[in-house]
Amino acid sequence: MRHRVAGKHLGRDSGHRKALFRNLVTELLRHEKIRTTEAKAKAIQAQAERLITLAKRGDLHARRLAAREIHDAAVLRKLFDDLAGRYEGRAGGYTRIYKLGPRKGDAAPMVQIALLE
Repeated sequence: MRHRVAGKHLGRDSGHRKALFRNLVTELLRHEKIRTTEAKAKAIQAQAERLITLAKRGDLHARRLAAREIHDAAVLRKLFDDLAGRYEGRAGGYTRIYKLGPRKGDAAPMVQIALLE
């Protein structure tokens, strides 16, 4: 039975999965769009939006909480200095997922997850 089972495991153990999500979110914030599989994009979308909402708070505690997930100082600065100001008037919904079609080789459904302008 699958009662009360939340989240996607993506065929990885917990440490590998956390590292994967952290790296994908960091690259999404750095490049503002990334190409990945649909399952991975859906898994990181909420985490990325949570970090942007945290950055909009802008206080020291919010910065330290974000630094727990983003280990790159340049990306952390960009998040708090640029992206937080860009989304000041928007209450959530900072990312969008665009379908790209199947990947050649294994036909995995590919998408582009991007930050909105």
